[in-house]
Amino acid sequence: MSQESQGEKYGTKWEREESILALHLYCQVPFAKTKANNAEVIRLAELIGRTPASVARKLGNFGAFDPLLQSRGISGLIHASRDDRAIWDEFHGNWEFLVEVADDILSSLLPDSLEDLQVVTPDSPQGRPTEQRVIRMQRLCQSFFRKTILASYDNTCCICGVDVPRLLVASHIIPWSVREDCRTSPENGLCLCAIHDKAFDTGLIAVNATSRIVVSKVLSRSRSKAVNDHLLSYTGTPLNRPRRFPPLMEHLEWHLQNIFQH
Repeated sequence: MSQESQGEKYGTKWEREESILALHLYCQVPFAKTKANNAEVIRLAELIGRTPASVARKLGNFGAFDPLLQSRGISGLIHASRDDRAIWDEFHGNWEFLVEVADDILSSLLPDSLEDLQVVTPDSPQGRPTEQRVIRMQRLCQSFFRKTILASYDNTCCICGVDVPRLLVASHIIPWSVREDCRTSPENGLCLCAIHDKAFDTGLIAVNATSRIVVSKVLSRSRSKAVNDHLLSYTGTPLNRPRRFPPLMEHLEWHLQNIFQH
């Protein structure tokens, strides 16, 4: 991978590995923050030897292919190349593969950068490489999923609007244990505050075909003002749309039919 100077010329061809890392970052940063002064943009620029402005432009290029941005009249940058489109088409919807390939690239660039993810299992004092790899990938996928979901919803609960990241959960619509094939997909997630995540996970609330909140009759038995204020009062409320990666209706329907307590 080329290590260009900070004075790189605009238009220098990006290598495949660089573009993959850029797409990996694109998913995890709110589109409005894909700017040259973003700390994560600067970090990637330093890693691959490009300027922050160059990385920001590349992120904007990927925005040109994002269907939800297009539906909102946001077109991204106009200089996206056929190579950008090829990278987008290869990995869009294949998120776990993106995480795995990006991890391989990062590991080759910074072999000591992921030491905190080198987990030794109790039955493996020496930390067998295969086990370490599986555990690391699980953690990397979980981290990617959380960052992508929170970025898509601008760090805001899509039901109540709570905007404190430490109170937010990247909630799987179809549980990880049920469908491993979509466990990393941001289209299988909602950004929820802790209380709405727990209610959603246990089937006390769901989202119907019109993207409105439905509340279980179980909660109607409660006389608690808190239950009314934080749960029952949201009956029929429209789900706040994400800026990217909207949840698939088929996933919401599955949750409504299989998890929700009618």
